[in-house]
Amino acid sequence: MTKPRVVIVGAGFAGYHAAKTLRRLARDRAEIVLLNTTDYFLYLPLLPEVAAGVVEPTRIAVPLAGTLDGVRVVIGEADRVDLQNRWVGYRSVEGDHGQLAYDRLVLSVGSVNKLLPIPGVTEYAHGFRGLPEALFLHDHVVRQVELAELTQDPAEQRARTTFVVVGAGYTGTEVAAHGQLFTDRLMAQRPHLKVRPRWMLLDVAPRVLPELDRRMSVTADRVLRKRGVDVRMGTSVAEATPDGVMLTDGEYVPTCSLVWCVGVRPDPFVAELGLRTEKGRLVVDEFLNVPGYPEVFACGDAAAVPDPTRPGQVCAMTAQHAQRQGKLAAHNIAASYGQGVRKSYKHHDLGWVVDLGGKDAAANPLKVPLAGLPAKAVTRGYHLLAMPGNRPRVAADWALDATLPRPAVQLGLVPANAVPLESESPELARRR
Repeated sequence: MTKPRVVIVGAGFAGYHAAKTLRRLARDRAEIVLLNTTDYFLYLPLLPEVAAGVVEPTRIAVPLAGTLDGVRVVIGEADRVDLQNRWVGYRSVEGDHGQLAYDRLVLSVGSVNKLLPIPGVTEYAHGFRGLPEALFLHDHVVRQVELAELTQDPAEQRARTTFVVVGAGYTGTEVAAHGQLFTDRLMAQRPHLKVRPRWMLLDVAPRVLPELDRRMSVTADRVLRKRGVDVRMGTSVAEATPDGVMLTDGEYVPTCSLVWCVGVRPDPFVAELGLRTEKGRLVVDEFLNVPGYPEVFACGDAAAVPDPTRPGQVCAMTAQHAQRQGKLAAHNIAASYGQGVRKSYKHHDLGWVVDLGGKDAAANPLKVPLAGLPAKAVTRGYHLLAMPGNRPRVAADWALDATLPRPAVQLGLVPANAVPLESESPELARRR
């Protein structure tokens, strides 16, 4: 008897945990196929530490082979779904096309950088959504500091040592926090550089981390300002140019560095499916089923999952929701074959953690507000527990960073044109 085949598209937090959970539940009674553009699961929360040189990039790239035993991994990018005939079309890394028939389908394609119609942004800003972008930012920061040390022009020196981060959410706040410490270390290694690098954090919101608890926001704001980050709330970029940015308050800031962290949007692939969407996300019911297609499930950033704690609204696009939804999708697929009973999506807020670099962090586990070293311990403990692999290596990198000088060189592996802001696949560097 032929085994039923479950195809999972995307190996982010939702897809990876759907595959892992379903493998445990199926016990060889189903064929599980995971289609993904890379051969690894990317632990996104530690990307800022990769950009700052704290953690090596391979540490947060957890290989699919070896951690998902019994799951067939296909490396390629989904480009079509035939819902009537039940197959997924994809393009391999070498450009070949293939098809995967399915009995059950999980759509967990994730998200990409959010774009806004601001002149010059797509041309001169870079996002922060994948390893190529983090590697580019690391090299770019080192390069600008090195060039600033060489120039005799004070204006050019200030422009090269000014780094503008747009978006004071989770990612932007951590990028600015780690970035200021990183450039301070670079400056300490360069006695001829007399100008301290300046990081700016902009957002139209009234406070840092607007989506999190206000006490965490206060902690992060205090740490950033004490560290020297120029935090400007209620302010954003009105226009970007090759030489700087015009702010919405009328000030022009000369800079060579614009980091775009204003949020994410669902992968554009979702819009091509011909299914009903809500703000670009696939409409699903509380069981993660796509209406009209009981064999199709969607979860994570690509799905508009009803939020039972906020009637009439959908769940936020967070890693916590994606991971939980991926596990639930696996349980409900098993239930569709008679193993268990399907369940609706429910969640309890366990709190949030924000790593601010050095000895600083903000956390509220189980609604208990923490700052400083206690928050740092909780934050790093959470990340180690949440990572599905490479934990000893990440812990070793943290220990080395705390005890040894941090090496910083530009390898030039990812050029600027390989990581355009409008990329629909930020996890891959664009080929020339």
